[in-house]
Amino acid sequence: QVQLVESGGGLVQAGGRLRLSCAASGRTFSAYAMGWFRQAPGKEHEFVAVISRGGRESYYGDSVKGRFTISRDNAKNTVYLQMNSLQPEDTAVYYCAAGQYVSVINDGYNYWGQGTQVTVSS
Repeated sequence: QVQLVESGGGLVQAGGRLRLSCAASGRTFSAYAMGWFRQAPGKEHEFVAVISRGGRESYYGDSVKGRFTISRDNAKNTVYLQMNSLQPEDTAVYYCAAGQYVSVINDGYNYWGQGTQVTVSS
């Protein structure tokens, strides 16, 4: 079992930046690929980013490519999502997730956090 707790969400103006953190506890953090997803009101769950177990590979959704950066610190059991140049369309609840393999789909993950709200004002 892996427990995931996100933090760092909040209200920011368009063009601003936020850094989300996801702290993991339970089983060995480095054994899992870590992903970020988001869900805006009335919209489907959307893939944001994923990073491999060792941190060498990362992939991004088209809507955030070039603006968001995923990273991880296995010594601290934490994955991060640096979000720059935020836009109102980035407003959503952001979730981190842990899975055995790098995946861009929900079903690829076994464990999910409770989410953190990000609101970008125009």
